Amino acid sequence: MNSIDAQIETFLAAQVFGVVGASSRREKYGNKILRCYQQNRRKAIPVNPVGKAIEGEVCVASVVNLPVEAISISVITPPQITEQVVEQAIGKGIKNIWMQPGAESAAAVAACKEAGVNVIADGSCLLVVLGYHE
Repeated sequence: MNSIDAQIETFLAAQVFGVVGASSRREKYGNKILRCYQQNRRKAIPVNPVGKAIEGEVCVASVVNLPVEAISISVITPPQITEQVVEQAIGKGIKNIWMQPGAESAAAVAACKEAGVNVIADGSCLLVVLGYHE
């Protein structure tokens, strides 16, 4: 897996996506990422430990609660939380992790690479790649 374009293509090939750090507040990136998937007619599941439903989608409390089809996750959390998310994701067998700008952590990226996870953490943003609009 060399080019970022190939990594993104692999990430987007999933049938279901987890959105870790999903927010019910529409101005937050955790909400915009979820809506971006919806705008592109992709199945996305919000991961939020306290939310019940966000943008009409039922939340799961953590990465470990995602269905097996969710092999790609977008992470929109502070870096120290991202590290915990990555640990859970690797344990669950998640294949692709996209750390949105601001969520990246050197330790989390290293853990992904060591586990053979396709990790996108170069500042690429899903909202730009998929063409999000308000």
